[in-house]
Amino acid sequence: MAIAKIGKFTVLDTLGNGAHSSILHIRRAEDEKEYALKLVDIEDADDVKFLEQAKHEFRVGQMFNHPNLVKIHCLETEGGWFSGPKKAKLLIEYVPGKTMDKIPLLRMAKLIRVFERIADALMHMHKNGVYHADMKPNNLIYERGIRVKVLDYGLAWIKGEPKNRIQGTPEYIAPETVEHKLVNERTDIYNFGATMYRLTTLQLPPSWGPSEDKLTMTSQEFKKTLKPVRSINPVVPEGLAELIQQCLRPNANKRPERMSHIQGTLDQLADEAAAKIDPDELES
Repeated sequence: MAIAKIGKFTVLDTLGNGAHSSILHIRRAEDEKEYALKLVDIEDADDVKFLEQAKHEFRVGQMFNHPNLVKIHCLETEGGWFSGPKKAKLLIEYVPGKTMDKIPLLRMAKLIRVFERIADALMHMHKNGVYHADMKPNNLIYERGIRVKVLDYGLAWIKGEPKNRIQGTPEYIAPETVEHKLVNERTDIYNFGATMYRLTTLQLPPSWGPSEDKLTMTSQEFKKTLKPVRSINPVVPEGLAELIQQCLRPNANKRPERMSHIQGTLDQLADEAAAKIDPDELES
């Protein structure tokens, strides 16, 4: 796109567009560094909720300091002459690369280490009392090697705060989130399990997505419909396939209890896979 200016920012590219927001790749004049700039339009009173979401995303982003969590640097608003804010600007860390729903299947040793990094990031969130609530490949940006970052804290829930709506994406949402509006460590574990399933098989697990406030299937139907990971991709190590299966158990109490367990298992699996290949392959 043609280079343009937005105040103190030089626009280098458009990274994405939504119904009420757009994300630009920009360079900031004061430090000549590159960032992502999320612009949220607030056209009328009905759009104030999008301003509140931007404020929430900024507040959540300030709670973390982790190499695999995208940093949110600041939030600014622009006001109209006779009204409230007309635009919100979130200045976000720019990460070159693609979201993981748009990349081909990675070599397994590399993919397992990427999973371990994501689990470590989620573990950091949980230690700070925050649950992502919308973990999916679209919210993971992959650069190269084993470099990956979790992004989009728009649906993240801070433990102890009010929560009045179902959160998440139908293809990745946990059954208890649909049925009881629960969001906690085990629902994030389910979301992450569905994400690993998609990235190892290039297929989606059966959806628990809502239909007139009821579950679309029973646990028995889910278990019958869910194809085993290794039946789709035999290259996936048995240990990883079993871990994904555990994360996707419909009964939350039968899933791993802590993300630290997931991270530890993935770390061990990644070491085992890396021992069988040239280390330089992980960085390419």
